[in-house]
Amino acid sequence: MAAQKPHINIVFIGHVDHGKSTTVGRLMFDSGAIDENTMRKLKDKAQQLGKAGFEFAYVMDNLKEEQERGVTIDLAHKKFETPKYYFTIIDAPGHRDFVKNMITGAAQADVACLVVAANDGVNAQTKEHVFLSRTLGVKQMLVAVNKMDLQQYSEDRYNEVKKEVQDLLKTVGYNIDEIPFIPVASLPGDNVVKKSDKMSWYNGPTFIELLDQAVQLPEKPTELPLRLPIQEVYNIKGIGVVPVGRIETGVLKSGDKIIAVPGREGKGVTGEVKSIEMHHETLPKAEPGDNVGFNVRGMEKRDIARGDVIGHPDNVPSVAEEFTAQIIVLDHPSVLTVGYTPVFHIHTSQVACQFVELIEKINTSTGEVTEKNPDFLKRGDAARVRLKPMQPVVLEKKEDIPQMSSFAVRDSGSTVAAGMCIDLKKKELVK
Repeated sequence: MAAQKPHINIVFIGHVDHGKSTTVGRLMFDSGAIDENTMRKLKDKAQQLGKAGFEFAYVMDNLKEEQERGVTIDLAHKKFETPKYYFTIIDAPGHRDFVKNMITGAAQADVACLVVAANDGVNAQTKEHVFLSRTLGVKQMLVAVNKMDLQQYSEDRYNEVKKEVQDLLKTVGYNIDEIPFIPVASLPGDNVVKKSDKMSWYNGPTFIELLDQAVQLPEKPTELPLRLPIQEVYNIKGIGVVPVGRIETGVLKSGDKIIAVPGREGKGVTGEVKSIEMHHETLPKAEPGDNVGFNVRGMEKRDIARGDVIGHPDNVPSVAEEFTAQIIVLDHPSVLTVGYTPVFHIHTSQVACQFVELIEKINTSTGEVTEKNPDFLKRGDAARVRLKPMQPVVLEKKEDIPQMSSFAVRDSGSTVAAGMCIDLKKKELVK
């Protein structure tokens, strides 16, 4: 029974066309999570669409379609098991326009698998996804160097790509000694679940073995107050209102009184949890890391939406009127000044926030202040800034609830900065 094994959320990240979906599909098929019949249908579908070889990539897409037809808890999630763990895979296509969903995915993940194609090496989204994963608090990372078949399974090429990725990981602050690498060819199935005979120079585990050996069970912040950002809200016939999301901190129990903030009118909406479900199984309670759907008494679908956060009435999530943050500018085309108002991705919320004050620039490695009240910030700068959300949004201070303090800043289809809240002025809920 899956529920008895420790539960881990894993997100597959990396540049578009580097083989993330194919790796996921191969992993699920070879480990028995998908049967032969389903795979045969996907193969036929791929050939009909002139996409022979895409059948493994269709696994997650196909599941999404199947799930959308039924009443599922979350559309882009699928479970599979290893001997040790029960994994939820969070699918993450690498297209640029998808990055906002990748932010939600990475924010939900306990571990990220970075897929880098051996024939291509590090590309733009490889860098962006690694940076975001680090900023959003994904502490554990595995790297699969994929498409080794296109490089004749060359050890030299594998080592070149490995070095390139290690240099990138170092720049964003990962300890590369803790990050395992593995050469794979996901389409033919080398080293994913079955040991490859084409890379005699590699004597490490297969990818599925690596998951059990390298992934550590994250600590669950059950002692912190309940924080559950809503991802979607469904109104299911015969059941009622079902919000869906991942618990960041605290514990949600069947029968709990809850409050969702800011809610439609900014005053919070209260209700009571009737039942909790994860992957079609009813649970008496859910803990951090669980992606759940829960049926609520007392809330209407129109009262709550994606971006609202569920908490308990005795510890209501903080709605920020203004906040101070430590940010790093990743990739801005010009400079960033007071008055700039881009979109902030904060847990599942997307809200425009205005830069009200540039307090000081800081040295990222030492934390020392290098300049007070700078006129502007440019690419590569780290700084403390004061920000004002243009509409109510839930955010917490890093020292109080770090899981709810991170954000990414997006503008014109790319991530320009990322950071975390270090102080905030709470907005009083409307009575």
